[in-house]
Amino acid sequence: MNWDLTGDRPIWLQLTEQIQLRIIAGEYPAGERLPSVRDLAAEAAVNPNTMQKALSELERTGLLYSQRTSGRYVTQDQEMLRGLRQRLAEQQTGELLRRMGDLGFSGEETLAIMEGQVRGQRPRQE
Repeated sequence: MNWDLTGDRPIWLQLTEQIQLRIIAGEYPAGERLPSVRDLAAEAAVNPNTMQKALSELERTGLLYSQRTSGRYVTQDQEMLRGLRQRLAEQQTGELLRRMGDLGFSGEETLAIMEGQVRGQRPRQE
């Protein structure tokens, strides 16, 4: 997964969100050690202090925890991970519905388009 950073919001916040997505997607599995701050910063092409701020925020929320001498780890709390996954899915779905509404699509039309995408079909034009 590439780091997709834009200039419209604070970089540390975007990093926080993208690390959450990587955890939910299994790129950083529960209980596993994260790469070092410097390695993550280099990979994302950001200042290590910016990455440190993002990781500290994720620690504050409990998604990550630190082992004094061995680095940061992803929580093993499966309930927390399921809850985060559900919240992210609801946010993404809400954003999709809002955007489709902005394009003039009803909820039913949006659902039909989504079902067609899942089946690999194009929706019918009426």
